[in-house]
Amino acid sequence: MTKQIFINLAVNDLQKSMMFYTALGFINNPQFSDDTAKCMVWSDSIFVMIMTHEKFNVFATKPIADTKTNLAGLFSLSMNSINEVNNTIENGLKVGGIEPAPMRDYGFMQQRTIEDFDGHTWEIFYMDMSKFPQ
Repeated sequence: MTKQIFINLAVNDLQKSMMFYTALGFINNPQFSDDTAKCMVWSDSIFVMIMTHEKFNVFATKPIADTKTNLAGLFSLSMNSINEVNNTIENGLKVGGIEPAPMRDYGFMQQRTIEDFDGHTWEIFYMDMSKFPQ
């Protein structure tokens, strides 16, 4: 079996969050979705499970962090071009995402940040390894 990663996020409004992740380019897998959780597919091996707080608490061993005021993690998605980065961010902003900081340019990598409705932070980036310092 191919190794996979599932990122599990507690959200306040499941439908609104599904709209946000769809705008970023994720696709919903209805096989693993119901009224309490949505499986959002990034690739064949990367998935984001967005869950109501009640559903998330079934799996949690600690209280759910308030990600509006505290950073619980940084999640990064690579893109094939800076245009794809910009389009992804703009699509997320159109449905209500927040861009908390300006684009960062590291020479070999350009990165933009977007937060979903619950404050989960995503770093969307393009990296050109031919420009990586030797």
